[in-house]
Amino acid sequence: MQRRQFIARASLLAATLAAGFAAMPAHAQADKFPQRPIRLVVGYTAGGSTDIPFRVLAENASKILGQPVIVENKPGAGGVLPAQMMQSTQPDGYTLAQVSMPVFRLPYTTKINWDPVKDLTYVINLAGYSFGLVVPADSPIKTMQDYIAYAKANPGKLTYGSPGTMTTLHLTMEDLAMRQGVQFSHIPYKGNSESMQALLGGHVMSVADTPAWAQYVESGKLRLLSTWGEKRSPRFPNVPPLKELGMGIVQASPFGLVVPKGTDPAIVKKLHDAFKKAMEMPNYRESLAKFDMEPNYMSSSQYQAFAADTVKRERAIIEKLGLGKGQ
Repeated sequence: MQRRQFIARASLLAATLAAGFAAMPAHAQADKFPQRPIRLVVGYTAGGSTDIPFRVLAENASKILGQPVIVENKPGAGGVLPAQMMQSTQPDGYTLAQVSMPVFRLPYTTKINWDPVKDLTYVINLAGYSFGLVVPADSPIKTMQDYIAYAKANPGKLTYGSPGTMTTLHLTMEDLAMRQGVQFSHIPYKGNSESMQALLGGHVMSVADTPAWAQYVESGKLRLLSTWGEKRSPRFPNVPPLKELGMGIVQASPFGLVVPKGTDPAIVKKLHDAFKKAMEMPNYRESLAKFDMEPNYMSSSQYQAFAADTVKRERAIIEKLGLGKGQ
């Protein structure tokens, strides 16, 4: 009898130990992470306004994590290739991808077999771009209120330029029109150099863009009607953002980092914590400021919720414009 009890207890102990050892590798892997270099895939060209701050961030994160964080550029397709890569990447935390706004439009513009919300693990949002709406300095439109009033009085006659159809700038202007109950006329250009020349030459009445307009505003050739961030721009503190004007829009085109679906939550937390420290370093903020960008922190859960909300919002605008796939 005693022998049977001893064997039973020994078997139970062995089973308990075996279960403990079986559970250890995942925890041990997270505890020791990272043990080799990490790839950070950016969807834009090397040397550009998105790439340069990422290289500063990667250098900062390397020091925190104790392993090199290597930036790899995968430009093209509107910046969505890094997110696409995550669908076939091992979920081990050793490859991160930059995600930008065009990713959230993919279900409505492109035939894909993955979901930007469910099939990516959101780590941290880092920063956003600066946007604004400008008119010529001699335009009778002096304020955003004037701009909306003109559009109401002249349906479809108020023209604005943007860097192209389906860009964040285009869709945000159409969102503004929907909210204000007006109709603008969109003129897509190949880039901000072309749109600035069109505006200065009197071929379009206004332009929505990144601060390619800044030098012309500062020299008195253009008037900045509004910025689109959460608060006033440090460079143009006298210009109100759309939110302050009660127009219900904040658009900084946030971008951040994701890893493949199924990545160990403990590894995701390690990456989040490291990149949060990295983005708080002065050199990263300085690199953003050179391109009129600002830090825009979101935690993993906040970023996930932002992605879900943005996908829904983009769908409404795209469907209203009839720009979705198959339309």
